Amino acid sequence: MDRAIIVDHLVKNFEVVERKEGLLGAISSVISPKKKIVHALQDLSFSIQPGELVGFIGPNGAGKTTTLKILSGLLYPTSGFTQVLEFDPWERRNEFLKQISLVMGQKNQLWWDLPAIETFELNRAIYEIPKREYNESLKELVGLLDVEKFLHIQVRRLSLGQRMRLELIAALLHKPKILFLDEPTIGLDLIAQKTLREFIYDYNKKYQATILLTSHNI
Repeated sequence: MDRAIIVDHLVKNFEVVERKEGLLGAISSVISPKKKIVHALQDLSFSIQPGELVGFIGPNGAGKTTTLKILSGLLYPTSGFTQVLEFDPWERRNEFLKQISLVMGQKNQLWWDLPAIETFELNRAIYEIPKREYNESLKELVGLLDVEKFLHIQVRRLSLGQRMRLELIAALLHKPKILFLDEPTIGLDLIAQKTLREFIYDYNKKYQATILLTSHNI
């Protein structure tokens, strides 16, 4: 496998309904909706080699999140070719899903009212991680991100920076070959951003994981 990710002439359009102002406008939008096409991605092409750490930079609304959702199989493209680890992402085969992770800075995968350790245990079962391997990975990740004291605290009681470090652990327990990170440092202070970026860099070097990280901050 010479390329971990291939994107060729990718296009994604969304059909949206324009809503007029006021009550009459709302009724009119329901009875005779006026639709328009939003072009989220237009003829996007690139490829990424196994083990590369790539920054996907662009302003808000440029289509960065849409691209990651297509690559992880959450969205179907309008047209174009995409291949990740030699899989078609939108087929969402188990063999594919067990080799990737998607972390979105504005979305939580941790259960809000439970301690993060409960989500980790759930992920262990979902990804069928052997207990010994799980314990070794958890110990290493917890140490690297310095979050041991947060493991048994309800997620909703943690700061954003603390939650993001735990989100990364949840995403990495099964040692994915590809990690998609969508604005992972959004809303974090400078120290937390530095900690997270250093961890991502070190993780890439140690495990040769292919990482695609989006940001609007160059």
